[in-house]
Amino acid sequence: MLQTEWTRNRNWKTCAGIFITALAIASSTNSAPRHGIAMYGEPALPDGYESLPYANPDAPQGGTIAFGFSGSFDSLNPWIVKGRAPWMIRSLVYESLMGRNWDEPFALYGLLAESIETNENRDWVAFTLREEAKFSDGTPVTIEDVMWSFETLGEKGHPRYRTAWTKIDKMEKTGPRSIKFTFNTVDRELPLIIGLRPVLRKADWEGRNFEDSSIDVPIGSGPYILSDFETGRYLSFKRDPNYWGNDLGYNRGRHNFDSYRYEYFGDGGVVFEAFKAGEIDLFREWNAAKWENQYNFPALNEGRVKKTIIPHQRPSGIRGFVFNTRRDIFKDWRVRDALIHAFNFEFINNTLNDGKQPRIQSYFSNSVLGMRQGPAEGRVKQLLEMTTDGTLLPGALEGYELPKSDGSDRNRANIRKAIARFEEAGWVIDEKGVMRNSQGEAFTFEILLVQGSNDTLAIANIYAEALLRLGIDIKLTVIDSAQYRDLTNNYDFDMAWYRRAMSLSPGNEQRLYWGSEVADEPGSRNWMGVQSSAVDGMINAMLEARAQEDFVAAVRALDRILTTGRFVIPVWYSDFSRIAHRSELTYPNKLPVYGDWIGFMPDVWWYEK
Repeated sequence: MLQTEWTRNRNWKTCAGIFITALAIASSTNSAPRHGIAMYGEPALPDGYESLPYANPDAPQGGTIAFGFSGSFDSLNPWIVKGRAPWMIRSLVYESLMGRNWDEPFALYGLLAESIETNENRDWVAFTLREEAKFSDGTPVTIEDVMWSFETLGEKGHPRYRTAWTKIDKMEKTGPRSIKFTFNTVDRELPLIIGLRPVLRKADWEGRNFEDSSIDVPIGSGPYILSDFETGRYLSFKRDPNYWGNDLGYNRGRHNFDSYRYEYFGDGGVVFEAFKAGEIDLFREWNAAKWENQYNFPALNEGRVKKTIIPHQRPSGIRGFVFNTRRDIFKDWRVRDALIHAFNFEFINNTLNDGKQPRIQSYFSNSVLGMRQGPAEGRVKQLLEMTTDGTLLPGALEGYELPKSDGSDRNRANIRKAIARFEEAGWVIDEKGVMRNSQGEAFTFEILLVQGSNDTLAIANIYAEALLRLGIDIKLTVIDSAQYRDLTNNYDFDMAWYRRAMSLSPGNEQRLYWGSEVADEPGSRNWMGVQSSAVDGMINAMLEARAQEDFVAAVRALDRILTTGRFVIPVWYSDFSRIAHRSELTYPNKLPVYGDWIGFMPDVWWYEK
């Protein structure tokens, strides 16, 4: 049963508890409730701000906006591993204690909570709920709802919630509308992570198993209500006329549409045709050549649709084919390096994008957090040299660049390097032209792709043809989104299409992406199976950094370790987004630093006749 005070007692935390106690004694006891918090420095917006800087507080409200997606859904519970739940439920129906300003690297402002309080060392955090905060059924959001949500998500929810939960030593109700979390681990990001955890209505789950996939209509405190749906086909959301948060500065100029409709289609090609026919209102284009050459349909030519470019300043992230290093065939980094050399990026880019897309160079490229060319220097070098167990791979200290070809389809120089790498790893091409090891086993693997991703399939086909020159015959398997999710959640694949977006303030999510502790836990995002003390150490250094320069150095060092780990064959990125949309859809002149990302479309857009 949930108690007013909840305390975690485990022997393995004794040393950490002593350390935290020492820090608490040494830290300043002067703290006060505040309207916001930033990861580093002070939040940019003052108390009593009118609106978020990229929202138009005078935007008109009304109208409906329709979106299209390839795939399907079979659940309305987005908090667990089971089932395929539509992601938009999390942002439209549910809310968190704090909300993010996407014009800062990482800063939060009060949403369900009117204030946040912490000390200098951030070994605890306290929140005070707004008295007016209510769920869509009119019941108040209570501290009991908050405590139940945190405990349930931490113990029964998706693995992404578990890491932060294990770092909470005590959760206690300190007043009718106030709650305090005390931590057992040094992690300066934790107060912000706690602030972003969703708050669910406890009564909504009485008599139900939280871990079961279900299609029960959710009740949240957010601005929209799920009004209609057909499993796998569509969802409709309507604005809650009694939404409690309409007058908050955080919400002014947001949630301008009366309703949203989300349509699901068989594949990406069908989604594009639906957009051309006017069935949906916008389409994000990832293919540069298609953007230039295939947007000549009547609605565009007649001015009913317009093409818009939205620039951004966020990291490239990583996107491409991921190696599952749990498979014996990919355990040797030299094999992965050989297959990266065999991937003829320049030829593929010319074929599919007219050569207009730059290649992803590292996980945080296109930002101040990305690794720098050449040998590691200064604080980055010091951090890397602290790793003494041999988990650093060639290039981490010396410098590393992805192979480049002359753009022709033969890729001769890199194919020669690939053959040499394979030979170092014990694989040679026999007299019949087949790549084999000393036991006579042929080198072959499967690439897993999701149905409807036509561009991805085109990349894989070109790559498969190139590998035949190395005596490698691979299998391309295209499956529906449900199967794809199940297989990747359980790491039952050799190679798969992979994408991870990165923020300007990476933090605890990095453990879920490539931390050793989740490498074998179903449902984590560590698809490649990274288990590296160097990676874990650099994530710790990043989370414990007090100064911005130490934080940047730790992320750059992490970027070097991941990139030289050769875990992904990266493709391209863009420092702007391409959006084709109905001409009546409008957005503010001021763009957030993150551009077309979370919190921009459709949050601050509006319909203007």
